[in-house]
Formats: sequence, structure tokens, C-alpha cells
Amino acid sequence: MSLSLRQIRYFVAVAEHGSVSATAHAISISQSAITEKIQDLEKDLGFRLFERHSRGVELTLKGHQFLRHARKILTDLQDARRALRGEIVEGGGVLSLGVTPLVAGYVLPDLVTGFSGAFPETAIDTVEESGQQLEHLLVGGELDVAVMVLPVNMIAPALHTELVQVSPYRVWLPLGHRETRKVRVSLKDLADTPHVLLTVDQVAQNIETAWRELAIRPPVALRTSSVEAVRGLVATGGHVAIMPDLTYRPWSLDGDKVEARMIDEPLPPMEVAVAWRHGFPLSPTATSFVATATTRNSTRRR
Repeated sequence: MSLSLRQIRYFVAVAEHGSVSATAHAISISQSAITEKIQDLEKDLGFRLFERHSRGVELTLKGHQFLRHARKILTDLQDARRALRGEIVEGGGVLSLGVTPLVAGYVLPDLVTGFSGAFPETAIDTVEESGQQLEHLLVGGELDVAVMVLPVNMIAPALHTELVQVSPYRVWLPLGHRETRKVRVSLKDLADTPHVLLTVDQVAQNIETAWRELAIRPPVALRTSSVEAVRGLVATGGHVAIMPDLTYRPWSLDGDKVEARMIDEPLPPMEVAVAWRHGFPLSPTATSFVATATTRNSTRRR
């Protein structure tokens, strides 16, 4: 049996929605049809793409690797169709785009793929900075738009923002940790366990605020700006972390498993938004980017 575009499209859709049922509802296809195509794809490839569980599905390590190729296949096909039809895409020029660190690693690739697929003649000039620095660049007219993690209770009258993605925090645990037996984990039950804190995009600040409100002070083994360092330390055992869900991948670089569980206590989710200078009209190119960003990621809000 050979690979089909339908199999690839269904695979990408399930990977993005996180469950077969949600995918079936989104694309109006029966669950059984989607499941059959995914199973055929796995059989043809010779490895499992998903791990099935009661909450939905998670990509395996090879599934994550294949997802990058699958998305490229679909993008290349779209570009080929446009070229053969002789379509002229409106746009052109350069879009000056700012991003914060987590956006650069976990949101930007999908945004660029979606926008470039629709507007291939537009070049994107990207700058990675902190949210505060991006605000200065936007107000100064040095950027057209920015996609940034919004600080909790952010007040920025100089900026207009539209929500792109909402990502709840979850607890990352090593495989076999006692708390993995639970569906939801209390932060108080981890008060004596060494934590790894991510220091970018206000993650550490938000977690420490939650600790103060709960009157706990867990030991901190490491503060790092590297998500992969967090993932690796958790996967090898002995450490836990509280991380936004958009950064979650179940495998470390060494192939060790990381489990994630919901948190009992209320913790404001991470909000990712596209922002631009308030009171100044967007260019047609920037307007198209904003529309692409907010539409493409609407199905990921939870």
C-alpha cells in the first residue's frame, strides 16, 4: 500500500487537534474513517505515529519527526498547484515581525508556514526579543507586527492585541513518578520535589506567584532559558516542572518520556497574541498576517 494525501492530511489534523473525535468534528468526517486511514499510514510506514489513551492521542517520537515532513509535503503541494495554475498572489515586499522566545520555538513555524503558503511573494524579517523590547520596537515603528506572550494582567495602551493561542500550564513529570497515577496534580503535593524553572516569557514569574499564593516554596534545582534543558532534566527523573502546554513534547532529545498532568489549583494560562501599534493602520501585508495568525490558531484555543 502506498501513502496517500488523504492519510497525510488526516494525520496532520489529528496531530493538531489532539484526538480523533475532535478532528472528526472539525472536518466532518467519521471517526472510523480517520482511524482507518491513520492505521493504514502507520502500517505502511512501519511504526506507530500516536500513543492512544483515554484523553485522546499523543505523538510518538517518530510521529513528531514525521509531522515535520507531512506539513512540508502539504505546503509543497499547495505551492505546486499555485504555480501550475499561474496564480498571482497579492502581497510582496517584506513583513517586519517580532517574536518572543517561546513564540519563536513553538508558534512561529506554523504561522510562517500558513502565511507563506498564502502569500509566497512576501519575505518575513523576524526579530526575537523580550515582550518589553518588542513593545518599544512596535511603538517606534521598527516592526509591523509582533507575536508575543502576554504578561498576566498586561496593560499596554500603546498596543492593540488580538489573541492567537491560549495555553494552560501543566505539570511535567518523569515516567513512573507517583503523581502520574492522578489525572490532576496539586502543586502542594510537589512542594518538596526539586523544580526546574523556565526563565523566558514570564514563566518562572507566573509559577513563583502561584507558589506565594499557595504559601509553598519548592526547591529550585535549576533556572534555565532552555525548554530542552527542562525536558531533559524532568525526563531523567528526580525533577518536575510547571510548563505551558504549547511547549509540551513527550520525548526528550535522548528519547526519554515526559508525562504531563493538569493542575488542581487555578493558574492563569499563557496567552499568545499578535500585537501592533495602537492608532496606526496596518499595511495590507500586515493585515493579511494578522488574519492568517488568528484564523489558523483558533482551533487550538482551549
